[in-house]
Amino acid sequence: MTADHDSLDSLAARARRAERLGFGRVSAGETTGWEMVSAFTVVGERTERIGISTDVLSPYARAPTVLAQAALTMHDATDGRFRLGLGTSSPAIAEGWHGEPFDRPLRRLRETIDIIREVYADGDVTYDGEVFDVGGLSYDRPVPEQPPGIDVAALGPKATELVGRFADGWVPQLFTPDGLADRMADLRRGADLGDRSVDDVRVTPIVRTVSDEDRERARAQARSMVAFLVGAYGPFYGDSVAEQGYPEVVEEIRTAWEEDRDTEAMAAALPDELLDQLAAAGTPEDVRERLERHRSVDGVDAIRVGFASGMNAAQKEAIMEAVAPLL
Repeated sequence: MTADHDSLDSLAARARRAERLGFGRVSAGETTGWEMVSAFTVVGERTERIGISTDVLSPYARAPTVLAQAALTMHDATDGRFRLGLGTSSPAIAEGWHGEPFDRPLRRLRETIDIIREVYADGDVTYDGEVFDVGGLSYDRPVPEQPPGIDVAALGPKATELVGRFADGWVPQLFTPDGLADRMADLRRGADLGDRSVDDVRVTPIVRTVSDEDRERARAQARSMVAFLVGAYGPFYGDSVAEQGYPEVVEEIRTAWEEDRDTEAMAAALPDELLDQLAAAGTPEDVRERLERHRSVDGVDAIRVGFASGMNAAQKEAIMEAVAPLL
């Protein structure tokens, strides 16, 4: 999250702090705030070891060839520490911000990955797809032997299968440990269809995390964030949580949003049991225990610790310090 930063200096300082604490990677999303490729160029210049990822860039916002250019530029700027994070985003962002109809999102994502792979291969692109028709020009810089990995944020079975077939990493969010384990079957099926090993797909789920010695204050902040994602942040998170066995909870949260924009009622509708399955909230000890549950799911390579909306710098520092013993 970058909303609490008023300068690129501040953003880079947090990345340096994460590097000192031993975190392996930093990432941030891109919606209507900073353009994150440019911002992370500064982070790459001012750090030495920590990996850098985008969460996530939309194929409705940039042409596939431009995404490939951005990834290769970041590869050079970070000495090979960059991974390109993609995702279909949502109708609200695609249509309300990028001015593109949210049409055939999975097909667009698949073709975007194909074209990036062509640029990665030798710089030449000749692609005649259902969404994109690209050809006639080439990337005019040397292409590295090991170009940036392509991670995809995906929730549903078909999208996760696509990741297994074509991408290098899977970034799920708002999954319970059991739900995450179940969805792994779709990732494995995709890898089989692509004649690949699922072990070659880096699985790094995002777990929203709030740490505070005041357990109830931390849980209240996490509850508000998770409820908003489930009920108001497009249809996909809510649909995914409903499919994991909580359709009545999702319906109640959505009703509170659709009828009255009542965020307090939304949070109240999220039971403790589900909060503890989807997020890591409470004291530092609570947070570490809940993150470990997600990390122990078979096939998970690492956990992405996600902040909650509205956090200040001190709260984010508290989370980083709480998680550091797990590194």
